[in-house]
Amino acid sequence: MSEQNNNTVVLGMSGGVDSSVCAALLLEQGYQVIGITIKTYNYEDVGGSIEGDKSCCSLDGINDARMIAAKFGFPHYVMDFSEVFGRNVIDNFIDEYMHGRTPNPCVICNRKIKWEELIRKGMQLGAGYVAMGHYAKVRFDEELKRYVVSKGKDIRKDQSYMLWNVTQESLSRTIFPIGDLTKDEVRDIGRKYGLKNAAKKESFEICFITDNNYERFLKHKLPHLEQQVAGGQIVMNGEVIGEHQGFPFYTIGKRKGLGIAHPEPLYVTSIDYKENKVIVGYEKDLYHSGLRASKLNLIKYDNLFGGKELTVKIRYKDADEPALVTQLDGSGNGDGRITVEFKNPKRAITPGQSVVFYEGDDLVGGAIIDEYFN
Repeated sequence: MSEQNNNTVVLGMSGGVDSSVCAALLLEQGYQVIGITIKTYNYEDVGGSIEGDKSCCSLDGINDARMIAAKFGFPHYVMDFSEVFGRNVIDNFIDEYMHGRTPNPCVICNRKIKWEELIRKGMQLGAGYVAMGHYAKVRFDEELKRYVVSKGKDIRKDQSYMLWNVTQESLSRTIFPIGDLTKDEVRDIGRKYGLKNAAKKESFEICFITDNNYERFLKHKLPHLEQQVAGGQIVMNGEVIGEHQGFPFYTIGKRKGLGIAHPEPLYVTSIDYKENKVIVGYEKDLYHSGLRASKLNLIKYDNLFGGKELTVKIRYKDADEPALVTQLDGSGNGDGRITVEFKNPKRAITPGQSVVFYEGDDLVGGAIIDEYFN
C-alpha cells in the first residue's frame, strides 16, 4: 500500500461479513470510508432464478451492504458496471467456452472491474485507496521496488490465487484489512460490533450464473447453441465411440455424463472445438509434465526470463507443486508467454484456467493456460 495524499478509501461491499468487518476496521484506523456495491449484470440478461441468489452482486447483498453503511454512518453507493462487466467478463466467458476452454471469470473481474473501474470511480469521489475483503496481504518491497501480494493468515480461505492479474498501479492503492485475520476471527469481530450478517453464509458460485448451471447459462445467451454443437463425436485413440451433447458442456477431467459403457472409467482429456469433437481417455491420460500459458502478469518480480524454481497451482483449491517457470517473451504486465515444467506430472491441466506461481507465501504472478505437453 502506497502513501497516498488522503485517507479516504473506497470499500468494495458485497453485504457479507468480510467487507462489513473491513468497514469497522478501517473506521477504527481513522480512514474516511465510502462504500460501493457494484451491479455487474441484469437478471433478464443472464437468466436463472432470482430466488436463492446469494452472490456478491445480489439484491440481498446490496441491501445488507446499505444496512452496514447506515449502521456505521458512512456513505454507500450502488454503481452499475453491467456494461463494462458484460464486455470484459461475460463476453470473454462465453467466447472461452465456445473455443473449448474453461475460463475463470473472477480473474478478469478482479483486474478490470473490482480494481481498475472501482479505483477510477473512487478517484472521482476523492478517494486515494481501494479496500477489499480478501484474505490476502499486500506490501511494498523496498528492495524489489514492487508491490507484493502474499497469502492471507487463514490458509483455508486464502484468496491470493485470484489476485495474480491485478496491476502494480492498482496494488499501490490497495488495502486488505482482514489479511491478518482468520475467518473465525472475522466473524467474532462481526459479533462484537453486533453485525446481523456475522454468521451469513458465503457465496461460492460465479455471480452472474445465479443457479450455478453453466449449461443453462450458455444456452440462454446463445439460443441456437444446441443445434450448433450437439451430436459431435466422442473420440478415443482415434476411433469414434459415441456422440456428445455439445463440446462447451464438457471440461478436462470430466467423467460423468459421457453416456458411454466401458470396462474402465473414461475422462475428457481434450476438446477440439473446430471439429466439434470431445476426446476421452483413461485416468493416466490426464497427467502431463508441463504447460504453456499466455497473458502473463507478474507481481513480485519484473521478469522470469532464464527461469525460476517456484511452487505452482493450476486451480484455486490445488496444492502448491514445485515447477520451473520460464518467461518466453512480453513485459509480464498482462502480456507475454511462459512455460511451466513440473517436477511431478499434474492431473487435468485445463486450458483457460489460471496457472499461478508462488515463492513461499508470496504471489509471483500468473497466466492463462493455453496447452499442456509431455
